[in-house]
Amino acid sequence: MKRALLLAAALCATPASAQQTLQPAGKPYTIVETGQKFDLLWDALHAVGDRTVTLRFDVGRYRECGVQTSGNVTFLAAVPGKVIFESKLCEGKAGLVLRGRSSKVDGFIFTNYRADDGNGAGIRLEKGHLTVANSWFRDSDEGILAANDPKGTIAIDRSTFTHLGRCDRDLACAHSIYLNFYDKVTITNSRFAEGDGGHYIKIRARVVDIRNNVIDDSAGRRSNYLIDLPAGSTGRIAGNWMVQGPRKENPGTIIAVAAESRDHPTDGLTIEGNTVKMAPGAPRGPAFVRDWSGGRIVIGANALDSGIVRFARQ
Repeated sequence: MKRALLLAAALCATPASAQQTLQPAGKPYTIVETGQKFDLLWDALHAVGDRTVTLRFDVGRYRECGVQTSGNVTFLAAVPGKVIFESKLCEGKAGLVLRGRSSKVDGFIFTNYRADDGNGAGIRLEKGHLTVANSWFRDSDEGILAANDPKGTIAIDRSTFTHLGRCDRDLACAHSIYLNFYDKVTITNSRFAEGDGGHYIKIRARVVDIRNNVIDDSAGRRSNYLIDLPAGSTGRIAGNWMVQGPRKENPGTIIAVAAESRDHPTDGLTIEGNTVKMAPGAPRGPAFVRDWSGGRIVIGANALDSGIVRFARQ
């Protein structure tokens, strides 16, 4: 687990220098396959059509937003961690609104997204497959919010999520990531910390693969579950380092399964090889896994601090 902690530190440290970047000049958007350059992201995405392309972004701080409606698009930062998307929402939703066939996002920082409905996000996925890597989501209502595509897949790797989520203004809570009914979601080698409300990971996918992440709630506030599978799921939660924090709105559960519905079977969901710590001042007695499904969940060997209940059935 030392390796995971070193990785988490690197994810936070690497993009910090991006604060020194400047507003991009000239034509900052390039379709790599053709060499075409564009002044506006809207024009670049319109030119993509239904093709498969890589759209490269020059170093800089962007106050634009984009909507992908077709094709397979890779959004690529020219230098990882030095392309910042900030504040501006498309359709009142997100910095990038994605509903093409597939999307890949690599090397970006998304920051300061707030919406009137409390769901401002760096990325709003409405349809298609999504891959995110080497990116940092911070200081927003939500990092990634996804609608429903039961045939779609989502993969998140080597990314960081900080100061996300909220439970205020008499609105439904937002979460660091909130992914609805997809076929499979994979989250690996990523870091979640300093949540400002809601859950860190909330997923309604049929299958999950959540491995080798750091979920650190020690500096969180008004947080709820570290992992929430509200509709049930199968798959694996393994090799993660988790810290239960002291300032929680709901301190009784670390991983919740089928707390809202039983849309998916949970038989065979395997939870093993995780290390779970209690931060100083964290209320004693939370359930590591609390299950509402009644399924045959497999809880293997996990390193749990004293004061954590291994399993609770609702």
